[in-house]
Amino acid sequence: MTTTGRLGLGGIVAVALLGSQPGSAAGDPGASATPAAAIERDGQHDFDFETGHWRIHLKRRLHPLTGSNTWVEFDGTSVTRQIWNGRAQIEEFETTGATDHIEGLTLRTYNPESHQWRLYWANSKDGLLVVPQIGEFKDGVGEFYAQDILDGKSILIRFVWSKTESATPHFEQSFSADGGKSWEVNWITDQTRLPATVPTTAKADASAGALAGQHEFDFLFGSLKYHLKRRLHPLTGSNTWTEASGTSVGYPIWDGRANLNETKAGGANGELMGLTLRTFNPKTRQWYLYWANSRDGSVSVPPQIGEFKNGVGEFYATDTLDDRAILVRFVWTGTTSAAPHFEQAFSADGGKSWEVNWISESTR
Repeated sequence: MTTTGRLGLGGIVAVALLGSQPGSAAGDPGASATPAAAIERDGQHDFDFETGHWRIHLKRRLHPLTGSNTWVEFDGTSVTRQIWNGRAQIEEFETTGATDHIEGLTLRTYNPESHQWRLYWANSKDGLLVVPQIGEFKDGVGEFYAQDILDGKSILIRFVWSKTESATPHFEQSFSADGGKSWEVNWITDQTRLPATVPTTAKADASAGALAGQHEFDFLFGSLKYHLKRRLHPLTGSNTWTEASGTSVGYPIWDGRANLNETKAGGANGELMGLTLRTFNPKTRQWYLYWANSRDGSVSVPPQIGEFKNGVGEFYATDTLDDRAILVRFVWTGTTSAAPHFEQAFSADGGKSWEVNWISESTR
């Protein structure tokens, strides 16, 4: 990964409109289109069926890949919103059973080049996005795969979506410990559509005392305009900057313990859409900041991680720039004002010195 894929993650906009750096994952917006002969099926609306409100019933196998056939059941609701005109989605998910309460989210992003979807899951208990399931729909059935660890052993995971053209879509998760030769289903979800309602954006927060810090990004909710400056060639001694403007819409998830900003910017190179997903870890009282743009749908990892102190938010991650390891720092200030201020800086000496390369000013 290059840092050009990370730019805008904690701020509000993506990088390609301001010119790409060597090795940029963002690519050239003016690059030639895929030859017509190579064009595959366009699946960017395959998950449109999920948009809206649902009543959900799920079954979960308690001890997968052990020979156990003990299941537990849950009931709950979910709501799914479209992002990037359907090329991405965010689902907020909440269920309760006899043994547990599950509150999570699924971020689905579409890659228009590979014609595949990435499905990212996070649980409100720690806020971390897991390795994405990757796949596509064929003949009305969606299959998505990933590799993960269960009890210290490597396994494969398969998601299957079916009955997507009905009012009761069906989902199954399965594990395989033999490289896909056999699969054991361990999660089944059935959905029933609910009447359209306005999504709840604020609830009574009974646990506010136990979750101090979870509302620190509330200042980014609603509609914002922003103006940004970006240093074209960071850590080279260059002082050449370029500028762009855009808009952002933000709203809470998990009653504020996570949030999402959908962003759009226009410049000389065209229009680019992005998103920033921020999740709160109630154990560490820290935030994870994830960024993705509509060009490939890939979420940047590792996330920027940090917290607010005395009204200033600082978030750090490691990355590479021109194949060299660097540190990346995000700083948010002015968060209680009408004009929040964001800066991104790079360090090539382990944090001894920092060079600011991205400045964003927002107005409501």
